[in-house]
Amino acid sequence: MGEHTDTLDYFEKLLSDKSGGLDIPAGVIIETVQGEGGINVAGLEWLKRLEGICRAHDILLIIDDIQAGCGRTGKFFSFEHAGITPDIITNSKSLSGFGLPFAHVLMRPELDKWKPGQYNGTFRGFSLAMVTATAALKKYWTNDTFERDVQRKGRIVEERFQKLAAHLTEHGMPASERGRGLMRGIDVVSGDIADKITSKAFEHGLVIETSGQDGEVVKCLCPLTISDEDLLEGLDILEMCVKAVASE
Repeated sequence: MGEHTDTLDYFEKLLSDKSGGLDIPAGVIIETVQGEGGINVAGLEWLKRLEGICRAHDILLIIDDIQAGCGRTGKFFSFEHAGITPDIITNSKSLSGFGLPFAHVLMRPELDKWKPGQYNGTFRGFSLAMVTATAALKKYWTNDTFERDVQRKGRIVEERFQKLAAHLTEHGMPASERGRGLMRGIDVVSGDIADKITSKAFEHGLVIETSGQDGEVVKCLCPLTISDEDLLEGLDILEMCVKAVASE
């Protein structure tokens, strides 16, 4: 939390310092778990403090939940873990529940300045995706059963990833696990090492991508509905590939 706290100390100082050269921004946009950035997880207390700073300075808090939302972190909205209330939310990816392109922007009613029919176009309002999204919400989110199952599977991935990171570290390749829910990654520091692992995985029938500035994070983004059998098979393949790279 020390590093996270320092960033907010700096941000708050700039906002309060008239000679800091920073105008009060209209909004702050944040991913609670950075996807392409390398599965960097914002601390829950850090998020709560950021919300407080935004409220104190009348700054809109905008959550980018395009990759981390729709249950990926174990809650439908990723910021629910911190108990905060953003002003605007962007959501997409698996929102349609059927792989169809669909995105939306949620905002507090008082922020909606559009007049009826003012914002329209041929590429908006994909009816089929709205139907499948509604069906997905009714099937998976009418109670907390699916949510708890995602969290359970997330703990399985977390435990296995921690063991793989420890194995790499023991073999002179510093590595660490991080994430939230079923949005997890293993930071192997080197993009070359990550590429070796994912290439071997592909040869054995497992598609798994990397993320981070240098592609150094092996990233788990499996389907939330994945069966335990398929999940464990994928983890077994990844373990085999990690151990093969560690022994080279």
